[in-house]
Amino acid sequence: MRVPLICGVASILLLTMSGTASAQVGIGGRISFVRSDVDLVDEESRRFFGGQIRARMTPRTGLELSLDRRTETNEAETLRIQSTPIQASLMLFFSQGAFSPFVLGGAGWYAQKFETLVGDETILSETVREFGWHAGLGAELKMGSHVGLHADYRYTFLDFDGDDDDDDEDDDDGPPIIGRFLPAYRGSMWTAGLTFYF
Repeated sequence: MRVPLICGVASILLLTMSGTASAQVGIGGRISFVRSDVDLVDEESRRFFGGQIRARMTPRTGLELSLDRRTETNEAETLRIQSTPIQASLMLFFSQGAFSPFVLGGAGWYAQKFETLVGDETILSETVREFGWHAGLGAELKMGSHVGLHADYRYTFLDFDGDDDDDDEDDDDGPPIIGRFLPAYRGSMWTAGLTFYF
């Protein structure tokens, strides 16, 4: 399975970087509010809990590996859905002070496990996996040398190819010029977390 292998390699790289003079590695927890499809008006943000490993390789660059999870069951308790997004991100910081705004971008692996239930027994299970790029911006506030509080907003499932058919249909309305060069996106998420560096 590719996702655990990629996560394992990324974790080893992050931990290995802690041995260099300039790298600072941290681990912490976070909360996320996720919308998987922003085009659906009725869809509300869903709350996830998770954690992250962060490495500040230089004062201006960093890496983050994060995992979030949410489990929900329908009212009849016949269906349970477990959602697990995993993201690997490169962060570029604008400043080196205690308050550091940043942009980020990277890859995400999104798994949803559907379980059909009869009482306490699972009689059917199916997992659906998706891959998608993400990008966003945020800021980290360092509270001393070993604690950082961060928040960011991310666009998920970025589409860099665009849809030529949609462009043809919308020619009459004329989308803004800059909109033609920006990637489309399907989802979005807010995250806030606390990281303990060592």
